[in-house]
Formats: sequence, structure tokens, C-alpha cells
Amino acid sequence: MLIAESVQIPEMDERGCRVVSGRWLDPYTGLTFTDPGDLDIDHFIPLAEVHRSGGDTWTAERREAYANDLFHRDGLIAVSASANRSKGDRDPADWLPPNESYQCDYVRKWVLIKVTWGLDMDADEQGAVQRVLAGCS
Repeated sequence: MLIAESVQIPEMDERGCRVVSGRWLDPYTGLTFTDPGDLDIDHFIPLAEVHRSGGDTWTAERREAYANDLFHRDGLIAVSASANRSKGDRDPADWLPPNESYQCDYVRKWVLIKVTWGLDMDADEQGAVQRVLAGCS
């Protein structure tokens, strides 16, 4: 993910196994990072939220496929470690990115991933999604 999401060619360690620098734009905060140690790879829909939304009935293979999904563009995303940890396993009813200019895209992607994976939304989550999207162009 670090290699794929760097907006410049990342620098690797001597063995070519670990990214040591690059340039990443974190949509959650709107900030740019050059040290991969400042980033987390976020499951856009957190694993605990997947479990609460229907993933608890999935086979082990489907859970693994979701957890390692590189096929769907935003399933995994490099973001500020502090923003990811503030998000935790919360849905849009309880957390939105601090970068307000990204909130519409965040909620659109949230819904797309939920639909793609056949996941449910509870009433609070649906209400939050509708409120955010009502303010989007």
C-alpha cells in the first residue's frame, strides 16, 4: 500500500524490502507525509464494523479476502496514524475525517464499500450518511 499510494517513487531500504520514505497525501487530514512511520494502513470500513454489519456470518475465506482486499481501490488506504487511531472502529455516525473537504468523498466510498461487500448499515449510520450526502454537490 505504501508503494502504491506514494505520489512519488518511494525509497526502499538496502534490501528492497521496506519503504523508508516517499510522499503520501492523507485525505483524512489533508496533510502530506514523507515518513512511512507516521502512517497506518486503514481498513476503510474497520474490521470490527464489518463484523457488526454482517461480516460475522462470513466464511473465514471471505473475511480474509476483505481484510487483504487490494482489488477495490479504497478498501485499504494509507492515512495518518493519529487520524486512523482516532477513527478506531467507528462508523460515520460517530466519526468523520477532520478534513471537511473530504467528508463527502469519505461517505460515498463508505457506502460503495458497504454495498460491494453486502454489509448492512444501522439506523444511526444511515442517518449520518444521509445528512452528510445531503450537503454534498
